[in-house]
Amino acid sequence: MTKLALSDEILMQIQQPARYIGNEVNMVRKNPADVDIRFAICFPDVYEIGMSHLGIQILYDMFNKREDVYCERVYSPWPDLHAIMKEKEIALFALESQDPVRSFDFLGMTLQYEMCYPNILQILDLSQIPLRSRDRSDTDPIVIGGGPCTYNPEPVADFFDIFYIGEGETVYDDLFDLYKAHKDSGRYDRKKFLREAGKIPGLYVPALYEVRYKEDQTIASFTPVYDDVPAVIERQVVSDMTAADYPEKPLVPFIKVTQDRVVLEIMRGCIRGCRFCQAGMVYRPLRERDVEFLKEKAHRMLVNTGHEEISLSSLSSSDYTGLEELLNYLIENFKSKHVNISLPSLRIDNFSLDVMGKVQDIKKSSLTFAPEAGSQRLRDVINKGLTEEDILHGAGLAFKGGWQKVKLYFMLGQPNETVEDMRAIGELAEKIAERYYEIPKEKRNGKCQITVSTSFFVPKPFTPFQWSPMCTKEDFLSRAHVVNETIKAQLNKKSIKYNWHEADVTIIEGILARGDRRLCDVLEKVYEKGGIFAAWSEYFDDGIWQEAFAESGLDLSFYTTREHPEEEIFPWDFIDAGVTKQFLLREWHHALSGEVTPNCRQKCSGCGALKYQGGVCFEDKN
Repeated sequence: MTKLALSDEILMQIQQPARYIGNEVNMVRKNPADVDIRFAICFPDVYEIGMSHLGIQILYDMFNKREDVYCERVYSPWPDLHAIMKEKEIALFALESQDPVRSFDFLGMTLQYEMCYPNILQILDLSQIPLRSRDRSDTDPIVIGGGPCTYNPEPVADFFDIFYIGEGETVYDDLFDLYKAHKDSGRYDRKKFLREAGKIPGLYVPALYEVRYKEDQTIASFTPVYDDVPAVIERQVVSDMTAADYPEKPLVPFIKVTQDRVVLEIMRGCIRGCRFCQAGMVYRPLRERDVEFLKEKAHRMLVNTGHEEISLSSLSSSDYTGLEELLNYLIENFKSKHVNISLPSLRIDNFSLDVMGKVQDIKKSSLTFAPEAGSQRLRDVINKGLTEEDILHGAGLAFKGGWQKVKLYFMLGQPNETVEDMRAIGELAEKIAERYYEIPKEKRNGKCQITVSTSFFVPKPFTPFQWSPMCTKEDFLSRAHVVNETIKAQLNKKSIKYNWHEADVTIIEGILARGDRRLCDVLEKVYEKGGIFAAWSEYFDDGIWQEAFAESGLDLSFYTTREHPEEEIFPWDFIDAGVTKQFLLREWHHALSGEVTPNCRQKCSGCGALKYQGGVCFEDKN
């Protein structure tokens, strides 16, 4: 058995030592001496979160299928172990071999949400790798960033050697082959390798680009340092989802994690075009996996894991054309074996009582709907594509089917929001409660329970709302107060519970979402002040962030409440994500006028994704 990097004494001192010992079911074992490339794949958050991430499971499986690559995993040590590792100068290690991360060829981190950014520095620091790319030597790993946050990589640009823009199944083989060629030459030079890597489509090497700013602090220019480096980085896309790699033996942890189930990705992308949703824009076009492929994968993954639940993953499961066939197969083959089928991301307008009645446990757990806005006017602004009639009809079907618990998700602070729109959230919850109590008492399943949750709006890159200003912390909280008071005034207020997100966290998230390279200094100061695990409420300290911004001399309002002119150069404008800036600007204008845009199956809106020559853009041509 591999010798553990942590002593028994340390393991006995910390929470959940199983986070750090590896040896999980389906873990890949290779002899490091037999491979050419060692890749440490990292989720910069706690083990339970990282082990639930499908993207890492896919890349872990894909990389390890290469005989010349050994991919191992790394997660952020929890604060208790972090303190011990700093005190005893223990280098961060990979779970499989327990070897120090600094001895690997590559360290790849997935950036799933902005509030994990301080943990990027934690990973580098504990690995004893210089924080800044410019300070690394030929013996340090190549540090790569991937995931949705790389659609604006600039706030963390100085900490990475390469960013992988797009879907991970595409050009990693090209990168590995290039690296081997440089190593085999016997004259490996880090800078020369990075310059060549920067020519591979989809790979962005920040050191090869120069940013200049205007007096008003907006970007004046963003240009390559060398003529042979592309000025635009093109997002890489998997054209055939059925042919893409997908794991049959996903890792199974020994401790309970966030998503403790088999995850079956049925499609990628979305047709809906919600104007606040980055994923719905940057994962275009919608591409489905073949039903027969999914049936086979479902069977093999359940057998290989022993899991008792399977979840169908997508941005909008109702839009998968083979959903009925797939569900019938899963129910017929696995329900009798006590395998629960989870179906998130259903749209309320496509709600099927028959389907939900078949896949839900007899106890009828709560149903989740996301109207996002209380009023029809604001739902049109955000292009949600839901009417109040759709919502009430869906809720009514659910109540008649035996459900009495409903979760409703809304977003406060969206463009053009009025007090009437805020009050409409509470009023819509009341109408849903009334729909429940219209059912004869003898046919109800207990008391109605409606949970209303509001997050606060953050404008994201590559969305029509990227030009929108944000609210201040005080404004966010005042809007939540309006909703709270409205709910308290409703007749069925005892059936409605209200929760809202932390406003100070939202402000920081908004700054990091649309920020530029100057934020690297802020993040380093935040890390030095102990600001790790900022995505966790119990560890987020707004005072640390405010101090870091003050010491860096940056104006928070520049990144949040400022109006963004339509001609402004954004920090992410050098990336071609498929959707064009012209399309996004057109959608921004439609939002301001309350004009609804049809979904991709109803009518093509000319977003730019047609160039990928596949998916929903060509469904009617097959």
